[in-house]
Amino acid sequence: MIETLRWFAVAFGLVLALGGPVAPARAAEPLTWDQALQQARGETVYWNAWAGDERINAYIAWVGERVKALYGITVEQVKLTDTAEAVSRVLAEKAAGKTEDGSVDLVWINGENFATMKENGLLYGPFVRELPNFALVDTRDKPTTLVDFTVPTEGLEAPWGMAKINFIYDSARVHDTPGSIPAFADWAEAHPGRFTYPAPPDFIGSTFLKQVLIELTADADQLQKPVASDSQFARVTAPLWAYLDRLHPSLWRGGRVFPASGPAELQLLDDGELDVAISFYPSEAQSLIDNGRLPKTARVFVLDDGTIGNTHFVAIPFNARAKAAAMVVADFLMSPEAQARKQDPQYWGDDTVLAMDRLTPQQRALFTAIKSGPASLPPDRLGPVLLEPHPTWMTRIEAEWARRYGG
Repeated sequence: MIETLRWFAVAFGLVLALGGPVAPARAAEPLTWDQALQQARGETVYWNAWAGDERINAYIAWVGERVKALYGITVEQVKLTDTAEAVSRVLAEKAAGKTEDGSVDLVWINGENFATMKENGLLYGPFVRELPNFALVDTRDKPTTLVDFTVPTEGLEAPWGMAKINFIYDSARVHDTPGSIPAFADWAEAHPGRFTYPAPPDFIGSTFLKQVLIELTADADQLQKPVASDSQFARVTAPLWAYLDRLHPSLWRGGRVFPASGPAELQLLDDGELDVAISFYPSEAQSLIDNGRLPKTARVFVLDDGTIGNTHFVAIPFNARAKAAAMVVADFLMSPEAQARKQDPQYWGDDTVLAMDRLTPQQRALFTAIKSGPASLPPDRLGPVLLEPHPTWMTRIEAEWARRYGG
């Protein structure tokens, strides 16, 4: 966490030194799809992606194998502990006048990191409209494929997965699950040491804080707009801090330490140190069971009034060296082949961004062949999707959490 905050300090220091957000350079017209295909062969894409889950790393490696075979593109994963590392690097390159041959070709991104890159003119495009597979994306019933934490994507990032908070528990030990955030505190007090959440800015831990805030604030609509003032932030988030002050003594290790990541928390569940853990992929429990990393008694529940859901994306920095190949990789990630493999719990368990009614019968068959297993909730039991707050809330919440509880 300290290292991530140091990256943010570097980024914001550069912004302040330049007198505010870095002004966008005049964007060149993005490549057409035909141009991208012609130029992509032989290029190497340095894909900066969070590397905290070996299943995801294996999936990215498979993507590299497929685009090498199909298009002659090499993919090198630059493994990150936090996406802010890549954002800071691109921001530093722009501040130094490095407008070509940048070190990042593709980045897995959403939320406050996308908002920062968009505001500071760090993104190439709009390029998504040129990608053939974008026509298969369900932009109607999955509106977060076009709006990222309230910020319109405007063709600057390509959707490639859907996520939604759910809770994994061991049904051999837990028989009554909480249905709300207030009920979670009651449950934790009745079962001390059997629940925790990852330390922010890990995205699982940060999203849990947003879930708490949405449920407890008197006016959740405020969260859909940027933070207006220090006094507003203090007023709106006061219930969050009061809740955490009550919850933490009942957490694993008394809330004095926190797991570093979602996978680390799930390992505690597998080890029997926790009874409940947080996931952001509704099929993750079954995936981990299938891979021998959770007991067969693991099951999933959600909260009665809904949980936060969003879309995650890939984007191309303005100064990427291999823009053409990055476009081709982004398009492959939206292909039925890549989307079906990603939704399969055997490989990842991440929900698709595609609309089934836009696929051919053969393409739909890739999805119907997926075995969900007993630990996967069907879509009609996942409950309502709650919208992400504006990124300015999360940036400040993470900083305040670190001040209060970071040690």
